[in-house]
Amino acid sequence: MKRTLLFFIGLISISLALPQDSKQLPKTLLWKISGNGLAKPSYLFGTMHILCADDAGISDSLENCIKNCDEIYFEINLDDLAGLISSMKFMWMNDNKKLSDLLNAADYVKVKTHFSNHGSMLPFSMLERFKPLLISSLLEEEGLGCKATNGMELVIMKEAHTQEKKIRGLETAGFQAGLFDSIPYEKQARDLVNYIDSADQYNKLTLELISVYKKQDLQKIDELTRAGDPAMNDYMDLLLYDRNRKWVDSFPSLSSGKSLLIAVGAGHLPGDKGLIALLRKKGYLVSPVKN
Repeated sequence: MKRTLLFFIGLISISLALPQDSKQLPKTLLWKISGNGLAKPSYLFGTMHILCADDAGISDSLENCIKNCDEIYFEINLDDLAGLISSMKFMWMNDNKKLSDLLNAADYVKVKTHFSNHGSMLPFSMLERFKPLLISSLLEEEGLGCKATNGMELVIMKEAHTQEKKIRGLETAGFQAGLFDSIPYEKQARDLVNYIDSADQYNKLTLELISVYKKQDLQKIDELTRAGDPAMNDYMDLLLYDRNRKWVDSFPSLSSGKSLLIAVGAGHLPGDKGLIALLRKKGYLVSPVKN
């Protein structure tokens, strides 16, 4: 279940991120937040939700942050299994719609055949009720070219359990899945078919994103993610920027007297509307940490 949810939140945080131009950032995924009246420093880390297992590791700097922080915040609380299970209903399309209602017969068979040939962690009879962009997120793993996958959140969470750290979520999984109701299901279905038709192109982009993520190059992630669907620009406030603003607005109350590690998709960090810039505008000192 946790792996499934990571696929879905990855779609919001990396694949759909189209950040604005920003000043050149140092090559690191780990940032220290201090000043502006904070009793203790907190830390911001850019994750990638799905990686080859060999690439999903924790540096000494990140391990030290986990050890010394009071609480860890992910986009959603991956420790809340009951909440994750109950959120599944928000992943379904409204009005009992199914993928077959949105596609012509040929495209529907194409999608169904693709999942039958490649396999999935969920049966297609269940997937076809999901919002199509969530189905698309399941295709990302195919482009990794590795037998075993993992996510940075799960690696961090494993270490957090060892350190007996409290894990929390900035949002609920139900809220995240509900965001896709604002994007026409028909458009989502067309994008799903296009993803399958252009699998080689998207797989190449996925591998490039992984490469620059491993180099901790937020600026390059900015550039590569511009290769996404231009039509999604209309939804960036909904999917990315509004969420960044809400997280920054909630930061003072969340961090009151505590040191936090906030680990969210790397696409949320850079850009004029990214977390680094927004926190600095609020008066915080956000400085790079060698990771």
